[in-house]
Amino acid sequence: MFRNEPSTEGVKVTFTQRPSDSPFVERVWSGYSQTGGQITSIAASHWMLVVTKLQGKITLDIQGPESKATTAYCPADGEWVGILFKFGAFMPRFPAPTLVDNSVTLPEATSKSFWLNGSAWHFPNYDNAETFVNRLVGEGLLVVESAVESVLRSQSNPLSVRSLQRRFLHATGLTHTNARQIERARRAVILIQQGFPICDVVYEVGYFDQPHLCRDLKRFIGWTPAQIMDRNQSGELSFLYKTDLLE
Repeated sequence: MFRNEPSTEGVKVTFTQRPSDSPFVERVWSGYSQTGGQITSIAASHWMLVVTKLQGKITLDIQGPESKATTAYCPADGEWVGILFKFGAFMPRFPAPTLVDNSVTLPEATSKSFWLNGSAWHFPNYDNAETFVNRLVGEGLLVVESAVESVLRSQSNPLSVRSLQRRFLHATGLTHTNARQIERARRAVILIQQGFPICDVVYEVGYFDQPHLCRDLKRFIGWTPAQIMDRNQSGELSFLYKTDLLE
């Protein structure tokens, strides 16, 4: 989502998000950077489409899941719109396992459109994201792997455990265990930011103990619990959202 460049001080990014009534979309978000600087990009188990507007130029990236926290440079006066997809929804032309810790920028057609599947598509925005996704589905560019829901909900399925695991990996790019680890760490951050005591967070999200929590937060979030509580001193985190994976 952001470029790797030397950092500056005082980065400030404002995020807005909304739920979606689409069966394919987890949520839609937008972001605006008032100033530039280094940002901590936290691990993410979902993939998304991200439209970036920077210095008058618009691009669209297919952003894969992120298996660990990283740092990157966020430019000033940047605008982003993201479409975050539900587990199981994927684009067969872009295999999920190849997108993990990676992204693909689709070629520009005009200043307002990009090339996909031999056609020029207008860049989606915050308000018409679902219309854009419906077109993807209608043209067979976005499909759903039903086995993923079976794995998430521990539902009975005629497929073998190995087949379910293979299909989950194919559709999401991650194993079920990795996805849950990432979502657990993200959920822990939300609770800490809401003021929950660390001991309660450990119990609520299922860590063995506080050291277990700290190790996972450093790996997937890039911050310690103390840094999360002292947000003003720690810097800026990338877009944080809650899913129902742990419900």
